[in-house]
Amino acid sequence: MMINPKGLLKFLPTIGILVFIGIYIYASQLYPGGSIADINSIGFDWSNNHWCNLMRERSLNGIQNQARPVAIAGISILCFSMIIFFIQFANYFEKSRNWNITIKISGGLAMLSATFIFTEYHDIMTTILSICGTIVLIGMIRALHINKLTFFKVMGVFCVLIIGLNNFFYYSEDLIQYSPLVQKGAFLLILSWTIGLNFIINRKNVPQQLD
Repeated sequence: MMINPKGLLKFLPTIGILVFIGIYIYASQLYPGGSIADINSIGFDWSNNHWCNLMRERSLNGIQNQARPVAIAGISILCFSMIIFFIQFANYFEKSRNWNITIKISGGLAMLSATFIFTEYHDIMTTILSICGTIVLIGMIRALHINKLTFFKVMGVFCVLIIGLNNFFYYSEDLIQYSPLVQKGAFLLILSWTIGLNFIINRKNVPQQLD
């Protein structure tokens, strides 16, 4: 297997996502406890804890949160990786100058706001992330439609729907208990979609098996 180091660099979005997933799992093991279902629970509950709980100074049960610096590092790596991806995507798929710029700017703003969701401005950052994230997804779906990538276009539509569903559940007192699971579903769908597109953009750089 011959690996082109320069070609490998073009897969930084995928590498960053995989690193983030590893950090997410590790940070969850450091989380002291407390969730929306049981404030006195021990450890991270994948059904009842949001990702942002890992970035709190204190966990929901009031104990100093050792997962915080690890989780902040994880989200920073993810956001940097996604900014690179949006630039790659716009340059590869989008011929319209206005849409090219829109995807890059809205994607960058979405990721910058995501980096600061651990601050006291969590709700504001989440709102900016949702708005800018929706704009960039619309731009990407448009480009995928033009390029006749139907499967990825449909996946993009589902990404928009699950983001909307997650926000609806998160801000609803009666449905917020379902929000952590919807959030993880959104993570899984969006990150899988991103990895798939990253490979399509750079498929010429995928290492080839030599006979």
